[in-house]
Amino acid sequence: MAMPLRQTIRVGTYLLEQKLRKREKFPLIVELEPLYACNLKCEGCGKIQHPAGVLKQRMPVAQAVGAVLECGAPMVSIAGGEPLMHPQIDEIVRQLVAKRKYVFLCTNAVLLRKKMDKFTPSPYFAFAVHIDGMRERHDESVAKEGVFDEAVAAIKEAKRRGFRVTTNSTFFNTDTPQTIVEVLDFLNDELKVDEMMISPAYAYEKAPDQDHFLGVEQTRELFKKAFSGGNRRRWRLNHSPLFLDFLEGKADFPCTAWGIPNYSLFGWQRPCYLMSDGYVPTYRELVEDTDWDKYGRGKDPRCDNCMAHCGYEPTAVLATMGSLRETIRAAGETIAGNRAR
Repeated sequence: MAMPLRQTIRVGTYLLEQKLRKREKFPLIVELEPLYACNLKCEGCGKIQHPAGVLKQRMPVAQAVGAVLECGAPMVSIAGGEPLMHPQIDEIVRQLVAKRKYVFLCTNAVLLRKKMDKFTPSPYFAFAVHIDGMRERHDESVAKEGVFDEAVAAIKEAKRRGFRVTTNSTFFNTDTPQTIVEVLDFLNDELKVDEMMISPAYAYEKAPDQDHFLGVEQTRELFKKAFSGGNRRRWRLNHSPLFLDFLEGKADFPCTAWGIPNYSLFGWQRPCYLMSDGYVPTYRELVEDTDWDKYGRGKDPRCDNCMAHCGYEPTAVLATMGSLRETIRAAGETIAGNRAR
């Protein structure tokens, strides 16, 4: 786990506070979607299929910042849509950073070089660039040529200017252990991004492509092979060791989607950003009025092939906190990751 030491201490302190308060459900990171509009049409995305009227909407700054403060999560992932299309995205980031929230701005990087001047490097801020494979595979995934090269150029420029840069890679059943190794080696060793997040693709109900999502056994086999040969320890992966164990089938967990809640133009989304079982206006209503026990693999058919981080990373983090051995293990990997920077 390659999380910077300052962030590790902040998140660890936050988790300890929740334990001391005996809170059963609390957010680890909030997914903030201030718009649904995007400048790409990825086949595996279920966001841009909203009506034109919804795609034109932009969340006000006060509403976006207020939602983050309401739930109290120490980290924020700003997604969409493409956040850089929001005319006040820099102000949203500035206000959240001023509140000492760790902010990850998720972007396809098409607009990043044009918009970079609007942002200031900070230990509380990182661009999270979506990279699904090397040039041919990535451009096919986003249905547009040249996007991979632009993303790489944007990452290099952001790093040159002193920004933290992380990446987010989604893998499908068309991937192989070798394609995963190739792109993560490239990001880790050549581009030298600060952290990398990985996830098996989830079958969004509205996604145009419903044929290339991974099943549970496919996911386990794929990551088990990709992680072999010491790759897992060498890569600066932004995940807890237990979540990586989960991906390759060494551990299994229940879903705790309440740990990564989603707030969008419609409000707080039930039960997670991957499924839409209604929206509520407050975080408290989301936590207290949602029947969390009915979700997860073996409970809801829509969850049967899901191994996404939004449901299972929080469980892995909680399991780590509940085990001295796993806490020491995670701390060791964090120290090793920071030495590798």
